[in-house]
Amino acid sequence: RRRLAPLNEDNGRFLLLAALIAAYLSAGATVFSALESPSEAAAQLRWNRTLHNFSRIFNISPPELRAFLRSYEAARAAGIRVDALRPRWDFPGAFYFVGTVVSTIGFGMTTPATVAGKVFLIIYGLFGCAGTILFFNLFLERIISLLAFIMKACYERQLRRSGLLPSNFRRGPAVSGVGSLVGWKPSVYHVMLILGFFAITLSCCASAMYTAVEGWNYIDSLYYCFVTFSTIGFGDLVSSQNAAYQHQGLYRFGNFIFILMGVCCIYSLFNVISIVIKQILNWVLKKLECSCCPKCHKSSTRLSRRNAITPGARLRRHNVAVDADGQYDSDTEGRRLSGEMISMRELTASNKVSLAILQKQLSETANGYPRNVCINTRQNGFSAGVGALAIMNNRLAETSDSR
Repeated sequence: RRRLAPLNEDNGRFLLLAALIAAYLSAGATVFSALESPSEAAAQLRWNRTLHNFSRIFNISPPELRAFLRSYEAARAAGIRVDALRPRWDFPGAFYFVGTVVSTIGFGMTTPATVAGKVFLIIYGLFGCAGTILFFNLFLERIISLLAFIMKACYERQLRRSGLLPSNFRRGPAVSGVGSLVGWKPSVYHVMLILGFFAITLSCCASAMYTAVEGWNYIDSLYYCFVTFSTIGFGDLVSSQNAAYQHQGLYRFGNFIFILMGVCCIYSLFNVISIVIKQILNWVLKKLECSCCPKCHKSSTRLSRRNAITPGARLRRHNVAVDADGQYDSDTEGRRLSGEMISMRELTASNKVSLAILQKQLSETANGYPRNVCINTRQNGFSAGVGALAIMNNRLAETSDSR
């Protein structure tokens, strides 16, 4: 008898991640409340004492003083400061603003004040944010491809030194004959370490620039880099806001390059870390699997085996199973034959495999490309995932068996 499972693996992973995120948020709120609440209370006490002393010394009534302070807060929100600052809505300032909008940084130091500006921002941000996310995904795809190329070159060099690869080996169709490179893909953990190292190096260099130009201490500069590159964008520290700088044009250009590269790099790193989190969730789900029903567990394991098919939907009681080592592409439907119940007619049609498709799959497998991308997309456009997660699943090794 089939076991009626209320949740499949994807739903279980989703619910487990939701529970972990809720616990993570609660823990973070507890820590920040314990760290910042005493300081906030002390600052509020000092401010009340200052207001009382100022009102008593200068003989100003507290309501009048508070009305004046409200006007000052409104002016500050509009971008007016006591010290001279750069214009907010000249072309460089407006370009800085739209850059923070489409990248979802959103510092908040500049906001549209007119109704027309707010309406235009809604339309502008809709397409701008979508296009920027697409740009981040394309950047992720290319940086992973570059890292994969470099890591494979190092892997081939290591094989040559160990004598497992001929010295006259060249990339191409002949790679399918080398068993050491068949199905090779870069490790997600190595990619995470490389991206993490690059992100730290970039943040340290940018922090050195902000410390020298803006006058911040180094910890504040590192804090600003993380808040900006991760698109959190609190707005308590914002670069390039003074009226004038030494070598102002060069500093603005360097600031733009650092923010652009930092956001792209941190976005890629976040997606790699999300893959690692997904692997941890899969490990937790395996540990939480029901062990009290070995028969059901054994049958579900047999049905989930890769490329294990049982021809004849009407002949299930005979338990006829066929194991296939590769994936087949049907000329009629192009279905992925993995744990599916099919008829004998469909099985006969699926054996008419094109030789050119097989050669292409072998070549792609040997060169580190996913074997089943073309087949899966014909069956279901979302079966391999969408967006950055699909890019990582297709190009990195540890995620190939996670689905």
